[in-house]
Amino acid sequence: MEKSKKTTLMKRIASTLVLAPLVLWMLYNGWMTTLFLVMIVNMLLAWEWSEMVPNKKKTVYAVSYLAASVMPMMFLYPSYVFYPLGFIFLTTVFVWFKAKGEEHRRLLTLGVPYIALGTGALTWLYTWISPIAAIWLLVAVWGVDIGGYLVGSTVKGPKLAPKISPNKTWSGLLGAMLFSALISAAFAHFTEPTWMVRMAAVGAVLAIVAQCGDLLESKVKRYLQVKDSSNLIPGHGGMFDRVDGLLFSAPFVLVLCVVLVYYMAR
Repeated sequence: MEKSKKTTLMKRIASTLVLAPLVLWMLYNGWMTTLFLVMIVNMLLAWEWSEMVPNKKKTVYAVSYLAASVMPMMFLYPSYVFYPLGFIFLTTVFVWFKAKGEEHRRLLTLGVPYIALGTGALTWLYTWISPIAAIWLLVAVWGVDIGGYLVGSTVKGPKLAPKISPNKTWSGLLGAMLFSALISAAFAHFTEPTWMVRMAAVGAVLAIVAQCGDLLESKVKRYLQVKDSSNLIPGHGGMFDRVDGLLFSAPFVLVLCVVLVYYMAR
């Protein structure tokens, strides 16, 4: 392994060993620490997107992203879901008109639903379904990243999307699906053993959704010609680089859970 790659890997491991237990503890400890965690993540994502996408009104966009992403944290009951969704829509429209004349108008506008719906879905998953569901989602997405990296860098083979992310391979995707499926089955084993096979299948599909989120951010960064969303986390890049898959998979899992609860209640 090249010295630079080895150094980066060691930084990633060190950062993960520090951050992962802290994040899990905050989720497990209750709503107040979870609220604080989500707020910090929202602030960092709002700042990174407004910095990463070139524009002339950084503060306006950053505040808009943050305001839209905070709304789901203020309306935590399903019966009030249309209030934050409506606010997110109006904020999206506001940013679209505010970005008139900007070179990257569409990307600046995309920042609103990208951040707000992603973190909002995780918040609602925590409160509507259960904290365990949110913890499972987080650990499963970590499994996607770990499985994709370990299997992809070892087996290699055909590229998954060479024009978007040259380092991603089909073997890496299969590894991501396997790790996510095993983690999901393990969670089911300790919570609802009869659901192990179904949860493994959900985990495998979740890996595909998370990889789509990863590829979307990679495409944006390649278009903007930037390597990372920021240099916030040693070895990892920015917050977006860590949660791109989560922002995509959280809405998917939330909708899946809501549909499941609806049909089980019939």
